[in-house]
Amino acid sequence: MLRSVAVIVMAEVAVFELGVLCEMFGYDRTPEGLPGYEFAVCSVDGAPVSSHAGFSISPTHDLTFAETADLVAIAPNDTREAPPEVIQVLQRAHARGAWVMSVCTGAFTLGRAGLLDDRRCTTHWRYTDRLAAEFPDAKVDPGVLYVVDDNILTSAGTAAAIDCGLHLIREEQGSAVAAQIARRMVVPPHRDGGQAQYIETPIHSSVTCETIQPLLTHVLETLDRAHTVDTMADQVHMAPRTFARRFRSETGATPHDWLTNQRVLLARRLLEDTDLGIDSIANRAGFGSAQTLRHHFTQRLSTTPQNYRSTFKTKP
Repeated sequence: MLRSVAVIVMAEVAVFELGVLCEMFGYDRTPEGLPGYEFAVCSVDGAPVSSHAGFSISPTHDLTFAETADLVAIAPNDTREAPPEVIQVLQRAHARGAWVMSVCTGAFTLGRAGLLDDRRCTTHWRYTDRLAAEFPDAKVDPGVLYVVDDNILTSAGTAAAIDCGLHLIREEQGSAVAAQIARRMVVPPHRDGGQAQYIETPIHSSVTCETIQPLLTHVLETLDRAHTVDTMADQVHMAPRTFARRFRSETGATPHDWLTNQRVLLARRLLEDTDLGIDSIANRAGFGSAQTLRHHFTQRLSTTPQNYRSTFKTKP
């Protein structure tokens, strides 16, 4: 049962994410009939730590509280090396079966503790490539809001800590409690989709081939038309197989994946900035039908075009 929560803070701690953890687990809601948690913000020796916002935080606890807490959470900082005392506390927490949770770039600290090896995990989408490179044994998933693998929880950037925390409360204390806390925090008890919805996917910036660059520009200007490997290869006077190899070496993607990603990106912009119907957007983006648009959109962004629009539509 989840009764005690320790949040470990280090230098340059991110205050919003720390605030989420404090709001979720450190706020006394027992007068409302909700569970209460023994809660502490901890640092090495209980010493003050700097925040990324330019002020300092003075925790009331050292790491001793974290040695017995049911949940040990790492608030994100600037991904600098963690003190050995923090690494050891995390390792012992995992070994004794406590929940261990990272928020945003706190995943790097879990990686340095060896807790991400052969384990699914995530972090803010801006840092997923870096996390995968620094910890090659980790199974980094860049497209989700949070991951639960055994007793290790990792969440994506900023507000995804809320999704992760509510999931844990739901697992430990039931859906009704999680829904009440979500209502109290004025957030949805569950969000569909993942952080892939928030990732920009612009044209690859390192294209240098003189024959392919004009083709890419042409295709981007005519996404509503039919384009295939054969038609694109013909425009640059190459055999299809030669073209496909050259395309991948220059863009890092196959012609089909690149084209589909660009169509999805155009559909996203039309969903955000226009009132066009799904059929019209499908035609303008070159998908041909709303069904095909929904298929590729959901496959890449883990949400439907309708849900994406309700989240991101630009208000007049």
